[in-house]
Amino acid sequence: MFDHDSIPARKWASNLPVSHGAGHSVPAVDDEATDDVADIYNQAGDDYVAYADGDPSQPFAFDGMHAYADRCVWAVLEKKLTDLRASGANSVRLLDAGCGPGTWLRRLVIRAHALGFSGITARGFDIAQAQIQRARLATQNLSSLPGVNLTFDVADLADRLPEADASVDLTLCLYSALSHLPVARLPDISKEIVRVTSGYFITTVRPIGSTPTAFVDSIEKVRRLKQDHVRDRCEIDLSDGRHIAFSFHQFTAVELLNYFASGFDIEDLRGLDLFHSRFMPDPRWNPICRPGDGQLADELARLEKAYATSSEFMDRATHLLLVARSRRAAAPAARVVVST
Repeated sequence: MFDHDSIPARKWASNLPVSHGAGHSVPAVDDEATDDVADIYNQAGDDYVAYADGDPSQPFAFDGMHAYADRCVWAVLEKKLTDLRASGANSVRLLDAGCGPGTWLRRLVIRAHALGFSGITARGFDIAQAQIQRARLATQNLSSLPGVNLTFDVADLADRLPEADASVDLTLCLYSALSHLPVARLPDISKEIVRVTSGYFITTVRPIGSTPTAFVDSIEKVRRLKQDHVRDRCEIDLSDGRHIAFSFHQFTAVELLNYFASGFDIEDLRGLDLFHSRFMPDPRWNPICRPGDGQLADELARLEKAYATSSEFMDRATHLLLVARSRRAAAPAARVVVST
């Protein structure tokens, strides 16, 4: 049974059905709470891929509900990949911890192949077996490309990583992966990430002032939501009758910095999406295009840039982004300063 006050259970639910059809594919469940993080993401179904990452057939469209944050994250990842290739590297090793349906690793492998890396070793892992199965299906064509070694495993980020010391050029752990882990284990987990990373580590987490999320579906399908900040536990009643409850920790910017600053040089720490999602029109209610929308978009971009590193605003962003450089890397590091 899940211990509400300590670590998430590690049951991988290997016997859960996986649906690959279109439309709603969430398996029917009873009204009892689901307390296992893996179970929740296993039961999320095919709709979760579209909710989290947009149209899987257009991995670089970035037009989903997290579009602004996704574009920011991708700009960082692509720049690191491009810089590595420009330095003369012919091979690259990638690791996605908590990869979900594998969308981000898929993007990186596609881009690395286009950049001309002759050897691409990429591994993604997640505790949800159903999401790993989706990742494998979505990347079958990529896995057969010459020079590409792309694998997905069911594994737990709280366990020791199988990668050798300083073997990974780019390690990522995006969106809610770190938040589902027990806070007491984060120092050890961060040390493992430091140990295997020779280049860069990029992570995003939910800050304490972020807007609510339903994790596996859109917020409009939530009837009741309660985040217990003392117990780091979230409970959600969905409109289809499901009740889910699981471990979830929201970070402050300073807290996130402190978990990784001892092992990495921190290149960047900022809030993502302070304003964009709050001003995004709802097609059910607002017209799609209004006069002046282009000017508003420019102003929102200016505001994001102005306040992304402000201590008064960072913890109220939709996500926090941390970009960390291994101290083994040759380039000099610039210490991040959170403005006030």
